Amino acid sequence: MEPISCRIPSGGGAEDIVETILALRTIAVVGCSPKPERPSHTVAAYLKEQGYRVIPVNPGQEEILGEKCFPNLTAIPGPVDVVNVFRRSEKVFPIIQEAIAIKAKALWLQDGVTHPEGEALARAAGLMVVSNDCMLRKHYQSRRK
Repeated sequence: MEPISCRIPSGGGAEDIVETILALRTIAVVGCSPKPERPSHTVAAYLKEQGYRVIPVNPGQEEILGEKCFPNLTAIPGPVDVVNVFRRSEKVFPIIQEAIAIKAKALWLQDGVTHPEGEALARAAGLMVVSNDCMLRKHYQSRRK
């Protein structure tokens, strides 16, 4: 049975972009929650279990899932491949700007999260972009093929 953490129907991105992003290994999870019942926690835990390096980003936490937590993307010391965002759409533009500034390779906006202007800016800066889709669901589906 497919995991149900991410419930909104996919708007997503092209499948080749999704597969390319899923091959990247370091994922900053912006809005990662310490609460196991929250989708951001569930997705981050799943990705970590699948062998990804997960970097939680939440200014209110010191540690999540046994990993040091950072207040924002620019505080992360080292490269980030994918910025996976669990924030409301109206809050994501500054995060997208930070993803560009740290030279992330991809931006993934989770279910229900979109920002057309920010997504266009990220693409223009060379980032691969997926929006309104769940990274856990896409990973799970890709493993079943």
